[in-house]
Amino acid sequence: MLYNSIRWIVLCLIGLYLASCTNPPAQYDIIIQNGTVYDGTGNAPQVADIGIIGRRIDTVGDLSQAEAATVIDASGLAVAPGFINMLSWAAYPLLEDGRSMSGIKQGVTLEVFGEGSSLGPVSEAAKERALEDGDTIAWTTFGEGLQHLVDQGVATNVASFVGATTIRVHELGYEDRAPNETELTRMQELVRQAMEEGALGLGSSLIYAPAFYASTEELIALAKVAAEYDGKYISHLRSEGDNFEQAVNELFTIAQEADIAAEIYHLKAAGERNWPKLDRVLAKIDSARQAGMGISTNMYNYVAASTGLDATMPPWVQEGGTQAWVERLQEPTIRQQVIAEMESDTNEWENFLQLAGDADNILLVEFDQNSLKQYVGQTVAEIAKKRGMSPAETIIDLVVQNEGDIGTVYFLMNEDNVKKQIKLPYMTFGSDARSIAAEGKNLESSTHPRTYGNFARLLGKYVREEQVISLEEAIHRLTGLSAQKLNIQERGKLAPGFYADVVIFNPATIQDKATFEEPHQYSEGMVHAIVNGTPVLKNSEHTGATPGMFVKGPGYQEKEAI
Repeated sequence: MLYNSIRWIVLCLIGLYLASCTNPPAQYDIIIQNGTVYDGTGNAPQVADIGIIGRRIDTVGDLSQAEAATVIDASGLAVAPGFINMLSWAAYPLLEDGRSMSGIKQGVTLEVFGEGSSLGPVSEAAKERALEDGDTIAWTTFGEGLQHLVDQGVATNVASFVGATTIRVHELGYEDRAPNETELTRMQELVRQAMEEGALGLGSSLIYAPAFYASTEELIALAKVAAEYDGKYISHLRSEGDNFEQAVNELFTIAQEADIAAEIYHLKAAGERNWPKLDRVLAKIDSARQAGMGISTNMYNYVAASTGLDATMPPWVQEGGTQAWVERLQEPTIRQQVIAEMESDTNEWENFLQLAGDADNILLVEFDQNSLKQYVGQTVAEIAKKRGMSPAETIIDLVVQNEGDIGTVYFLMNEDNVKKQIKLPYMTFGSDARSIAAEGKNLESSTHPRTYGNFARLLGKYVREEQVISLEEAIHRLTGLSAQKLNIQERGKLAPGFYADVVIFNPATIQDKATFEEPHQYSEGMVHAIVNGTPVLKNSEHTGATPGMFVKGPGYQEKEAI
């Protein structure tokens, strides 16, 4: 009996030894251990490990017996899918510096372009204009532009809508007229080509010339093509101020007529006199959603907007492009007419001089001419006082002296509305800014602090400090919900098979540091960022890696190699 027991024990030990030889510990490229995992769905977090092989997540669970080339201890830290910047102007800055410093320092692993303008399609006329300015455009189509960016090397993934303005300029230049039937057909074909090359949908930006010249019917015609490919229509509305509600109605009309989901970009009620309109607009959106329309919104988390001084002038004076605009402003009769419209509070166009309420609320941040950089960080009111001129006269003279537009911050919104918007279950977030480094030539100009702080501000100020929404809800909006809206697959969630876009941060310390006075300050609290399985941020420092991919939309059709 004793012999049989000993024999059984020996056999068991031999079996265990053989099993350990034939089933060694699982091997991963990266294991993230002991982190509090927020999977992007909005579900409550759980402490778990994540195993990454190649570009993708392989396992979420207990990997205490597994091995990896790289092990990251995330004890006490939040682990989440990489954040999606729903509205980015990083395309051209990334061509110059692919590190995406201000974005990756906040955990952004996907930058989405295309509010009105996109990298392509590019006409021959546009290439010639670029050459005259000393630039070379090395691509022609929408898809070629995005692929060129990735081939240059970018730290983050990139995706884009095709810009309705870019399409219009391609066929009509900067003229204030409707396309004829032939031109409109060509414009639709350009949208079709962009959708098949990976565009997420169609983007418009309707307060600016020449986008302002497009009719609702023109936009419907283009949006119908995007809808054929399950794309989305996104829009900077024709008005966020005095005609806010009418502009929302136009978006609804385009969405209904084109049978397309639509998103209001950077939702806001601009100008104090328009702040009460937000509640009425939100009621409109709720009603539309209840009726089955796919209407949604995104925002940046500040009370100030940022664009150019062009937003203080009527679109008609800007017809023909920058040079024509500057030349017109120097004609005395036109100058007086423009001043009269700028100083009028009743206009059919979006007048940011009036919406700001006071020239003290217009902060100048970026000039092209070195002679004007002395004014960086000053308000229009301050400069007007020094020059002994009215704000409107000062703005016109500055644009003429700069030989073009000037980067500007406008204080237009209020904090109560910002918090009200953050609470909306369909709200996602975009910086409406570039992704740049706090170094070199960038320091010669100022910028809006959202460039460096939009996402960290959400998690620090509005989640941790003011508890406007929970951390799991905020992460869901930044990840899973954003991916769902964009109709992109295998991103936005921590799950097996998904691309390994992963961020690890300290929820107790993550915070924006950038201010309007000193905007070139990186956010704090983001510890690690992994893009497509490659570490890009390690212990809060950039690794120099550029593993970003061109994330294509639902209509993408891979072309056969010739």
